[in-house]
Order: sequence, then C-alpha cells, then structure tokens
Amino acid sequence: MGLGFRKSFKIAPGVRFNVSHKSVGVSAGVKGLRYSVNSRGQRRTTASIPGSGIYYSSTSSSKRNYKSAAHQQRQQLLRQQKEMVKQEELQQAKYEVEMYENQIDVIHSIHKECDDFFDWKEISQSSHPYDHNEIGEHEKEAQQKLEQFTPSFMQKILKSADKEKQKLEDDVTAARDQDSLEYKELQRTIEIARKILSEDVDTYFQVIEELSPLDDLLEFGSGFEFFIEDPKTLEVEFNVLSKNVIPTHIKSLTKTGKLSVKEMPKTKYFDITQDYVCSCAIRIARDMFAILPFETVVVHALDE
Repeated sequence: MGLGFRKSFKIAPGVRFNVSHKSVGVSAGVKGLRYSVNSRGQRRTTASIPGSGIYYSSTSSSKRNYKSAAHQQRQQLLRQQKEMVKQEELQQAKYEVEMYENQIDVIHSIHKECDDFFDWKEISQSSHPYDHNEIGEHEKEAQQKLEQFTPSFMQKILKSADKEKQKLEDDVTAARDQDSLEYKELQRTIEIARKILSEDVDTYFQVIEELSPLDDLLEFGSGFEFFIEDPKTLEVEFNVLSKNVIPTHIKSLTKTGKLSVKEMPKTKYFDITQDYVCSCAIRIARDMFAILPFETVVVHALDE
C-alpha cells in the first residue's frame, strides 16, 4: 500500500479546503450530506445516515460528454493523433537503436572490405578490336540492329520507317564514338600499367589518387598520408580521430519499445576503439596490396 497525504482546513461553517499530493479541492455540506470538487475536475457527492455507517458516494468528472457526431469524431481524431505521436516516438527510438548497432557493426567489419586485385601485367597486355583493324563491340552491336531492321506494318502506314532507320544509323555513329573513347581510355590504362611495372613512383601516387580506395573511410573523419621512398614499400599515416567515430553512449530499447541511452563503460569504449584502429590498419594494407605491387605496407595509426 502506498503512502498518502491529505490535509483539510475549515474556511467557513460547513466549508473545508482539502489538500493532497494529487490535487486541491473544496467541500461543503452538512452532516450526512457533502459535495466536493477538486482541481482534477472530479466532483463527488456523499450521502449517509448518521450513526448507521451506511453511505452512498457518487463521483463524476467535469469532462464534457459531447453528443454531436462532429465533436465525437473530433475526440476520436485527437485520440488517433496521440496514438500516432506515440508510434512515431517508438519508430524513432527503434531507428536510433538500429543506427547505433549498425555503426558498431561497421566498425567491426571495416577490414572485410577490400578493392579488387589489379593484375598490372595482364592489363599491360590488353588489346582492343581497333588494334586488329576491327570495329568496336558497341558499333558492331548497333550495326547488327540496323541491318536487322525491318519496317513494321504500322510504320509503313504511318510512314515512320525512315525516321526509325535514321535513329538506328545515329546509334551506330554514337556507338563508334563510344568505342573510340574506350580505346583511348584503354591505351591510357595500358600506359599506366607499364609505368607501374617499371616501378614509377609518381604513377603509384597517381593510381592511389584516381582509385581513392580509402574514400569510404573518410566519412568517419579519418585522414591519410602516403609516403614512398622505396618502390617496394609504402608507408601510410592514418589519423584515427576515434572521438569522432566511437559512440560514447549505448542505445537500446526498453520492454515497452522506448529509447534507453546509457553512458558507455570505459572498458567497452576502449575495446571498440582498439577494434576500429586494427580494422582500419588491416583494411588499408589490404587495399594497397590489391591496387599496387608493394611487398611491404606499414600503417602508422595516430590519435590525440
């Protein structure tokens, strides 16, 4: 049973001022019949037979009981609005917890991502149909569609066959231009591959800049600097900036679906930080080994 608090003060004959921890109110009446009203909008009438112990009490609320359909619908809509607000709060809480859990999962799995391996020797030996005085693949496909074009019955009636044929001829020209562009790009890539195989350090930096293999780590606020003194060895300075990455609070849902936010214990915080640093270091090394022919990659992790 909970503890209660109530005080009553006489302010006039038959009239008393009542105070409790939930409300204040006034009661009036005579022995055997009293009427009271409080700040919560409740009204109570009590009738009794003095000395018998028998009494009757009736309680009502000051809340208006609307009878018109419009007012009743309004009350229903207001209840729906409250329910919608509640559901939105629960959805927001669920979303925040899922974002928090995903952030932790991403930190733990950074090292699992890696660029595809580049075989620069194979790339240096690549060729294009133009190298054999043949037409490119895109032009070949567009030309085939043009040669197979046969006007339909409706196209003949509407006299749109010439327009469709002209479109296919334009497609052949566009395909030829695309093949030419791809040929030039392939020649450029082959030239890069040959420079890499000859251990041209400037080309190493060019490849790192163009491929940007670590760009997704930049969203964590991380920064990188690359140093090459020996073509076989790469050094990377990795700015950890853990305070911008590792959450300092744990988010979870209560049994009722509400958001619970608690300060993360230091031990857990440092464990996640360690995982983040190690995961990034492994990821950086894997990417560098994948895109360039290094024998050694040294990663320096720096933090304040």
